[in-house]
Amino acid sequence: MTLPLMPKATAVWLVENTALTFDQIAKFCGLHPLEVKGIADGEVFQGIVGLDPVAHGQLVQSELDKAQTNPRYEMKVSESANPPPRSRSKGPRYTPVSRRQDRPDAIAWLLRHHPELSDAQVCRLIGTTKPTIKAVRDRSHWNSQNIKPVDPVTLGLCSQIELDQAVQKAADRVKGEGAPDDEDDYDEANAPETLEALIEVEAEEVEEEGVAPGWAN
Repeated sequence: MTLPLMPKATAVWLVENTALTFDQIAKFCGLHPLEVKGIADGEVFQGIVGLDPVAHGQLVQSELDKAQTNPRYEMKVSESANPPPRSRSKGPRYTPVSRRQDRPDAIAWLLRHHPELSDAQVCRLIGTTKPTIKAVRDRSHWNSQNIKPVDPVTLGLCSQIELDQAVQKAADRVKGEGAPDDEDDYDEANAPETLEALIEVEAEEVEEEGVAPGWAN
């Protein structure tokens, strides 16, 4: 049976926004009914942001309406006309200049709302470095007085799906059900924030000395 793209996040949304039975939600999302009951009781999948399957084209409204009026009806996942999303490579994520100053705000939001995320996960999500995260956390960042927590999805630094996946992985790790986070698979030497700073420094040297920067050769 075809399952929705983000089954756990979808189950969270269905529990919070519909009158479906636990069995209906479990079958649609490929979960056990007790897991769905755990969502309703606030015991599992805490911190996962709900994903509306209708808004994301994974369920038609008529299917949802039919299921809510008939507890025995089993909903079917819609076939998306859109191509599957491309997985992002592990290479550096480019961040537009206009968005780079938003990273500290995004870090502050993640530290406040998702403290279960490891520093390595935060680095991968928004292309930052551990020293920057530490500076925001202990308020030693040069611009601390102006940092305001803002959702990184709203800022365009990561997608909602990427954030949900990271939160889910962190929640599983905290409960001891997931693999430990690989702290070594994110190369800070090639982190977007590091490369951007390097390019800016070399550009200043070009302006002062009139020589071509190394990255331009």
